[in-house]
Amino acid sequence: MGAGIAGLVAARELRRAGYDVVVLEAANQIAGLATTTVDADGFSFDMGAHFITNRLAAEIGVSDSCRVVRYYGESVWIDQKHRRYPVGLMRDPAMASSALRAKVCRDDDEPRNAAEWFRRSYGDVLADRVALPLVEAWSGVPADDLSPAVGGKIPSSIAETIWLRVAARLTRRAVAIGYCNERPQSASVFHVYPKDGVSSLCRHLADELGPAVRTESPVEGIVVQDECAVAVRAAGELLEADLVVSTAPIHVLPRIVQGSEALAPFTQFRFRPMIAVNLKLSGRGLLNDVVVWTPRGTPFFRLTEATQSMPWLAPEGKTTVLCDIGAEVGDAHWAMSDDDLASLCIEHLEQLVPDASRRFLGVHVQRVPLAYPVFRLDYDDHRERLERQDLGVANLLSIGRNGAFAHVLMEDLYWRTRRVLRPWTAPAAADSQRAATRA
Repeated sequence: MGAGIAGLVAARELRRAGYDVVVLEAANQIAGLATTTVDADGFSFDMGAHFITNRLAAEIGVSDSCRVVRYYGESVWIDQKHRRYPVGLMRDPAMASSALRAKVCRDDDEPRNAAEWFRRSYGDVLADRVALPLVEAWSGVPADDLSPAVGGKIPSSIAETIWLRVAARLTRRAVAIGYCNERPQSASVFHVYPKDGVSSLCRHLADELGPAVRTESPVEGIVVQDECAVAVRAAGELLEADLVVSTAPIHVLPRIVQGSEALAPFTQFRFRPMIAVNLKLSGRGLLNDVVVWTPRGTPFFRLTEATQSMPWLAPEGKTTVLCDIGAEVGDAHWAMSDDDLASLCIEHLEQLVPDASRRFLGVHVQRVPLAYPVFRLDYDDHRERLERQDLGVANLLSIGRNGAFAHVLMEDLYWRTRRVLRPWTAPAAADSQRAATRA
């Protein structure tokens, strides 16, 4: 269910293990959120953040069509100054001493929430001034009400980050830092970008699957008998199935399942909506870094000037600055017109780019209702159950960023999908599953 990257990878892995597969996509095109739009002015916009590494490109088979990304860096705008992450922050005596105390005086008890996790990991000063305001901005929930697993999704220690940034400078490649939990980081794993946009990864996978991919085929129900998934209703047709792999948002999946209430607890899960305001501007290198985090004082919590990494995303001499605003569907920001959102962002961007209004060329706005999973404590036990794929219904898996309810990017998504499917795709397991099906 779903022809985004997770669904297509799952189908390919199952087919390679010898299964017949059908991919059902409700929309009239594949790729889902992994799409790229090019406007009439030649500006290119990705739907969401898609970090692709040379390792992932090789696995999917698109290495030959990828450009190497030469640079990537992050800074924090705090006290009207840019501080490079992480070294610049550690030059602040209060942050450095607080972080050191946190390491020396480590509490052995498990942190009860995200606020405790960040304070223990980074020290009170860095946590309270930078990390917690950002976590709350993209979650829309106080950090005391969030699971400590929010912090656990950040795979890089400060020391490892520093080493990998040094390696990036020496190799003149944007070494991937903090974007994959499933595979080790190293100086040999770096960012690339497909010449035809991120959706080319999905097109390559779909081409391999051929007519097995069916667009305009919305799933109307998953038929469950004796707590086992046995069929799918889609576009008026009943398809018997030995395994159903869903990429539907996990809080929607229970409404699709027919014949079981086992997934009912997942209906309470929530996602944070996001507004992506892409400002088209004249000039290049307007921000201090590719990504600038703004913990306080602005309607956006993150700015991204992607052309610093990937100059081909805008016409020569022009750039884009993406302003990410956490929102709720129907709130004041969500209801603003595109032009008003542009004016709001320009007004606050001038703290960092004083002549931003003079450079303004236009705006491209994307409203994403399901942007970030919100790891609330009140359903954390069920989130852990989902991580174990303990859905309560046999032969039903929930994968993908929204289906697995996980803060994961594209490479992590790829390896995680393969790991979840391993009981079905490993040679011995595949033979056993097929024998059980025949029986």
